[in-house]
Amino acid sequence: MDREAEHALISRCQEGDSVAWDELFDLHYAATSRFVHQLSGDYTWEDSEEICQETFLSVVKNLANFKGGSALQTWIFRIATNKARDYRAKQMAAKRGGGLAPLSLQAEDDEGNRLLDPASPLPSPDSEMLRDEKWRLVSEALEQLGGPCQEILELRYFGDLQYSEISKSLKLNEKTVSSRLSKCRDKLEAVLRRIFSKENVEVMPSKE
Repeated sequence: MDREAEHALISRCQEGDSVAWDELFDLHYAATSRFVHQLSGDYTWEDSEEICQETFLSVVKNLANFKGGSALQTWIFRIATNKARDYRAKQMAAKRGGGLAPLSLQAEDDEGNRLLDPASPLPSPDSEMLRDEKWRLVSEALEQLGGPCQEILELRYFGDLQYSEISKSLKLNEKTVSSRLSKCRDKLEAVLRRIFSKENVEVMPSKE
């Protein structure tokens, strides 16, 4: 959808057009779900669905505040990122036990059965925190880039859009899309190198 059509759709939504809201959800819900699912390797599709629902509740409440400084999908992805962080924080708080008294690893019930389950095959809280921290730093790098680079990288890698779809969304020809992506990947890598303070940072997976 080009910017003119997107602006018209947003205006209809802001006027309370229920058909327009259905169109907006049809256009952006699936891409947002894929985006959320990529934020953490251990999110289930149920987790992604819950985060998406929270995201679109926020979209409904805040669409009037959307100023059109970026593509609508980019704005939605930023909301989804914040909702995913909130969701992860709740998960981590639940795993910490919420202030419950610690239980010995050797504790048994009256029949001699261990009270604690065997170690979970899921990633440990520490590994989850490291992954979330890395994602936070990538998000920070994108925010530092801002503008056209942030927008086109989010559409390509998190929205999983093809060059032709980005071309329509940003009103650019596909050759310009390819060139801008290449330059913006280089800029993002430079920012990430500064943030991570080390060499050989793999910025984004290749999607040629």
